[in-house]
Amino acid sequence: MSFKFAFWAGAALLLFAAETMAPGAFMLWFGFAAAAMAVVVLILPELGWLWQAILFSVFAVISVGIYLKWFRGRGRRSDQPLLNRRAEQLVGRVLELDQAIVDGRGRAKVDDAFWSVSGPDLPSGARVRVVAVDGMTLKVQAH
Repeated sequence: MSFKFAFWAGAALLLFAAETMAPGAFMLWFGFAAAAMAVVVLILPELGWLWQAILFSVFAVISVGIYLKWFRGRGRRSDQPLLNRRAEQLVGRVLELDQAIVDGRGRAKVDDAFWSVSGPDLPSGARVRVVAVDGMTLKVQAH
């Protein structure tokens, strides 16, 4: 076993281990590039260090490109995609205004919390439907 092979195989293992310590980083894809270099130096043991560095860079760009094209965003889909987005869960819900909407701003009670609302001027107690969310403000229309 040559030193070059041991170097690239060790680099691949270290990069794979680094990915387990910091998931979500690109270390996995650089690890694949290093593993490919280990195979290359097995086939071409006389390859110089400069060419190895150039090939590693090319393999790294290719492997990250593969990730970006085919694997990014293909995680598990949630059965509750709005779980931690409470405001967006309220879209479509009918509420009663706690404070009248004056000049486009008012307040409504949702369960045990008060939310700022924006929409057409309406009196206190009017029923409104949430049609959208803008940050922490519910956009409403008369129901």
